[in-house]
Amino acid sequence: MTRLTTCPDAESVAQRAAAHIVRQLRQAKEQRGVAHLALSGGTTPGRTYELLGGAEPDDLVDVELWFADERCVPPQDDDSNYLLVAQTLLASAKIAPERVHRMEGEAGPYEGARRYAEALVQHVPAESPSPASLPMLDLIVLGIGPDGHVASLFPGAATLDAGEDAICLGVEDSPKPPPQRITLSLAVLRAARECLLLATDTSKADAISAMLGEPSRHVPASLLRRERLTVIVDDAAAPEGFPR
Repeated sequence: MTRLTTCPDAESVAQRAAAHIVRQLRQAKEQRGVAHLALSGGTTPGRTYELLGGAEPDDLVDVELWFADERCVPPQDDDSNYLLVAQTLLASAKIAPERVHRMEGEAGPYEGARRYAEALVQHVPAESPSPASLPMLDLIVLGIGPDGHVASLFPGAATLDAGEDAICLGVEDSPKPPPQRITLSLAVLRAARECLLLATDTSKADAISAMLGEPSRHVPASLLRRERLTVIVDDAAAPEGFPR
């Protein structure tokens, strides 16, 4: 069952999300000694990352930082998800550079995806039991597009059919520029201990409603594992009829 919380405005969403991430990181470190956190780009999560950067230093110790997707651009490019995280979270958080695992967008979609899958397998323990032995991230922070896409998994895309053993995928035909991207697979999103999805503004309201409906390849967010999904939205993005 998806856990959905509404907040009055975007700032309240960011505050609640940052607090939730800190709680999940603490729990992961208490249970396993390390926390594997994956972040997304986009307009909604940026403020959350700023607030997370102001957390107690101990909360970010022993955190391994990963990415849900990346555009195939250099890390200093304005379109880079890494740059967003560097300017928000990493600008104030004391996370050791060797614990920040950047997707190498400049390597191209397929070589970049191959390298990232290799890094995930090397550093992130697999879900157990799991016949596919997928890396099991503790928490993946996601935004959602007005079309219902998450990470760089777009409606009806071939990447949604990559299979249960796929880890990281190259994208050449993103409907949003730039067209070339790297993304975690749907299988890895579904294998995570939790996905945290954030949405603000009326432009996301239809996508949130569709996500909570029947699972469909036309709404990739609807394919996430609902028992492992937490959704935080502002009132503007809340589904029609949901109590505010």
